[in-house]
Amino acid sequence: MLTDAFGRTIRYLRVSVTDRCNLFCSYCRLPGEAILPNNQEILNFGEIVRLIRLFLELGVERIRLTGGEPLLRRNIVGLVQALAQLPGLQELTLTTNALLLERYAAALKTAGLQRVNISLDTLNPETFDRITQHNSLSKENLLHRAGLPAVLAGIAAALQVGLQPVKVNMVVMRGINDHEIPAMLSFARQQGVLLRFIETMPVGEAGLDMADLFVPADQILDQIHRHFGSQLLPVEQPGSGPARYFNLEGTTANVGVISARSRHFCNTCNRMRLTSKGKLVYCLGRQDRMDLKQPMRDGASDAELKQHIQQAVALKPERHAFEQAENPHIGAHMSALGG
Repeated sequence: MLTDAFGRTIRYLRVSVTDRCNLFCSYCRLPGEAILPNNQEILNFGEIVRLIRLFLELGVERIRLTGGEPLLRRNIVGLVQALAQLPGLQELTLTTNALLLERYAAALKTAGLQRVNISLDTLNPETFDRITQHNSLSKENLLHRAGLPAVLAGIAAALQVGLQPVKVNMVVMRGINDHEIPAMLSFARQQGVLLRFIETMPVGEAGLDMADLFVPADQILDQIHRHFGSQLLPVEQPGSGPARYFNLEGTTANVGVISARSRHFCNTCNRMRLTSKGKLVYCLGRQDRMDLKQPMRDGASDAELKQHIQQAVALKPERHAFEQAENPHIGAHMSALGG
């Protein structure tokens, strides 16, 4: 069992399989940032499987594959199949922008993926292009040109093959998409997906200009209450993630909010992040890292790697530093951390 210095048990690991992404969302990446091919700097599948096996042996139960965009990683279905067979794994999920999900949903389900989280910040095509900088991407690459219709098709495919519950994550930004909160909830109710609203976070250079866009979770919930005229009643939702869930009274609709800034959940944090380059991230809001790739490539045994992991868990901070002057916008871009 992995327990940190504050008594929190680590049971959840987010694993980035690539830094690459086919979108340039404004809160995640910098405009014009190069989309580089996978190379020797990133973990190969054998290394990913080995490290995840060690985490499972140490008590981790839930694995989420992330990116960048994980569906851009070659043979991602094969990786899912290999991971799904590991002893001790209770949940295997994936976060995606869904541009390629229609193509891969059935194969991922067959390989052993249990469900998906889908990033979708708007239902308006023009706003989608603005947030994702979709129009600035290469016109030669059809994967980059699919846009909002491809995301909606990906959601439909996930529902059809049973990658459920499908969770849709909306990063709420003042003056950009905050007016769409009611429409997004109506869409979620119609489609049968679980919508979660996420506060913006000042991570990496891409987060430098997000302060004026911040909308606290309480304002999001208040807008839902005023629009629908119904109370929001706290409910329990399966899983141990950071979201707080509410039922829209008089309906079957539940909605979640992830309030990393206005109401942090650090005291119950049970997760760590492994980057595609093999760095174990203690906290999304801190820059401390433990390199697992180099010791592994230098021939470290399983026992030695487990010791590195345990040392990293012991160094996990009590809480993030998003609001602290000495650490306002540190760390890599969100796309390199797995979100």
